[in-house]
Amino acid sequence: MAFIIENDITVSFAEYDDVLEKDQRLFESNEGLTDDIVEEFLIRATERILNRFRSSAWWKDYYTRRSGASISTVADIPALDPNKILARQNDFTDLCVYSALAEYVLPKVADFGNEDNAERQKMGYYQNKTDSLFAELVTAGDWYDFDDDASISSGEKQPGQINLKRIR
Repeated sequence: MAFIIENDITVSFAEYDDVLEKDQRLFESNEGLTDDIVEEFLIRATERILNRFRSSAWWKDYYTRRSGASISTVADIPALDPNKILARQNDFTDLCVYSALAEYVLPKVADFGNEDNAERQKMGYYQNKTDSLFAELVTAGDWYDFDDDASISSGEKQPGQINLKRIR
């Protein structure tokens, strides 16, 4: 498990082999899912994950407490720097893989005309895994090096909470 880093910037929390480890049968039956295609999906999933964290109440609270900045609008909240994620990197890799599978890879090969299609069911499974792991990371709040000193001090750890939504 490794992050993809280009020009000292983390562009993806996972790589092709990480996805292959989760569901090798998917790739055996869909030869069009090459490493180039899947890694583009992983980059998109990473961007989406970072945007999801940026829009969370946890990040707004964390950023304003740590920086002392006052926020006028949501647009004033900067994005997380993926290079400052020092702890729980394996969880971020898993989050990226689950998200890419649910939102990009499986929809590409799913048969939406058949409700019992295995890929459609896997999409729901991986979406649940994504949501669960995202909530766990927000709740832990112990993985971000805000002051960029290459360590996460006690003051940089801020547990958060996710408001669960009820689906009927």
